[in-house]
Amino acid sequence: MLRYIISGLFLFCFFISGAQTDSLAIGARDSTIFGQRYGLRVGVDLSKPVRALFDSDYSGLEFVADYRITKKLYVAAEFGNEKKTSFEALENVDDLNRVELYNYTTSGSYVKLGVDFNTYENWYGMTNAIFIGARYAGSAFSQTLNNYTIFDSNRYWNPDSFVPGNGSSEEFTGLNATWLEFLVGIKVELVANFYLGASVRLAHLFTNKEADSFPNLWIPGFNNVNDNSKFGVGYNYSISYFLPLYRKKDTKKNKEIPTEE
Repeated sequence: MLRYIISGLFLFCFFISGAQTDSLAIGARDSTIFGQRYGLRVGVDLSKPVRALFDSDYSGLEFVADYRITKKLYVAAEFGNEKKTSFEALENVDDLNRVELYNYTTSGSYVKLGVDFNTYENWYGMTNAIFIGARYAGSAFSQTLNNYTIFDSNRYWNPDSFVPGNGSSEEFTGLNATWLEFLVGIKVELVANFYLGASVRLAHLFTNKEADSFPNLWIPGFNNVNDNSKFGVGYNYSISYFLPLYRKKDTKKNKEIPTEE
């Protein structure tokens, strides 16, 4: 389902971008007067509050920002906070009669720093982007083991359930992780200075500090941790506002935009 949502958003963004190009062609300006816009773009990831509306076990908020330093290159950052309650249950059991092996809550903050490179050739003055990028990310968090059961293959004394573990919850603090992300995405100006963006990400876990008695199964900013792989995937949908700080003329000759007679 996620694949179809992302594909639809990319098609929508390309349609908007084409419409903007047509409007620029009709009202082209003299390039001796117009300059490339440079500045700071700040916004918020829309996917996390939307996810929280449909998932009562999740809450999160992420801010995004990028700053243009050359015609194609941007420095970028994301920082946020996430909290998620998860469980592991026996397979082939419906939700109503599920048998939970353990239930835990993860909460913490993260920051991602890196660069984006715009591969899209804009008409002069436009700042839409089809970009590739990289982030170095880190997260500091805690995990609380809310409850668990003791898995025992000998079911003589408890034929219908497992023996419950310690009745009190246990918190593990001081946990952290670092990883590297590679991403591809798009940003399109919908109206003056407002941008809609989307990206998909592939992450590789570098460090992962765990508690001695309970592993890190979910990391804020990284998502699920797989025992058999250090790779993870993610995505975001953002709405952001561009703050133009100054203009700078291109050193190269700009493409001429045909105008209607």
